[in-house]
Amino acid sequence: MLVDGKHFRTIWDNDGVVSLIDQRWLPHDFRIETIRTVEDMATAIRDMHIRGAGAIGAAAGYGMYLAATSSSSSSSSSDPRKSIRAGAELLNAARPTAVNLSYAVKRQLRILSDTPDNDLGNTALTEARAIADEDAAACKLIGHHGGKLLEILSSGKNGQTVNVLTHCNAGWLAFVDFGTATAPIYEAFDRGIDIHVWVDETRPRNQGSRLTAWELGQHGVPHTIIADNTGGHLMQHGLVDAVIVGTDRTTRSGYVANKIGTYLKALAAHDTGVPFYVALPSSTIDWEISNGLLEIPIEQRGPEEIRYATGELEGKTQSVLIAPAKSPAANYAFDVTPPRLVTSLISERGVFEANEEAILAMYPEMR
Repeated sequence: MLVDGKHFRTIWDNDGVVSLIDQRWLPHDFRIETIRTVEDMATAIRDMHIRGAGAIGAAAGYGMYLAATSSSSSSSSSDPRKSIRAGAELLNAARPTAVNLSYAVKRQLRILSDTPDNDLGNTALTEARAIADEDAAACKLIGHHGGKLLEILSSGKNGQTVNVLTHCNAGWLAFVDFGTATAPIYEAFDRGIDIHVWVDETRPRNQGSRLTAWELGQHGVPHTIIADNTGGHLMQHGLVDAVIVGTDRTTRSGYVANKIGTYLKALAAHDTGVPFYVALPSSTIDWEISNGLLEIPIEQRGPEEIRYATGELEGKTQSVLIAPAKSPAANYAFDVTPPRLVTSLISERGVFEANEEAILAMYPEMR
């Protein structure tokens, strides 16, 4: 996608040198970080230099490449496989909820298991690039399929503005390119559909107001930032035509884990008859579990994210204490929306219902 008119991916490599957009500084400062070791990549994932389901998956793929490169070049390591396994464990521990991370690690481990020691680095780099390219391609197709849904809404309104509400950042910053929840929006906007986006600020890290609003602005898409609790009011008054969110893990039976607050948006949409769509590439589907309420691990992050707010003051990015200094805080990062509240899933293969039979019908090879 575009940054000041120039195309960027969220993460990429030039001749094996891995770089990523450091999202901690947006929207006020656009910084690129070079990642040289698997330990640095694990830190970047854990501390959210890079975040979002697909972007984390691509980062894990590149992290495994860095682990393989380190293991194959180390003269002190008699067992390069041991270093690769250690790197895999380090990456898997960085963020527990997003299934794309473990998907990429498992994929690298599988291909490296059949690779000669002297070719580990080259093979891992090729696979990391493939993971990133596939993520971008899947998101582009999500835009194609989801864009048709927005086109239908536009036709039903005789070309009047289609208002879409989204939560957190499931844009191109959360993936390698295009995004998931935003991909249909970009597709519709580029095709001339009159579209406007309600952007949840998404406390506590404000990925909506910091990231989604920034990237929509870079693309020229009309949008308005709202407080997280505003969505229900807008839906009650007919000011939302559709909700589109992303997901960090969706079970094979259609339970959707996404940024905390998503469940409340789904409840409001269900009560007011607003369609609630979840956009996801197949790499985000967890085929091993069914009941997300019981089986999806919910990450709990540090309380400082709730107790402090970060912004720009006098040209400098600063954090400010906004809560009583001695008050404890609980920071649940995700919640789970049950299938009954999801109108449809939108993947690279099309639009389908959020239940096991429909999902397996779309992905018959996973039966």
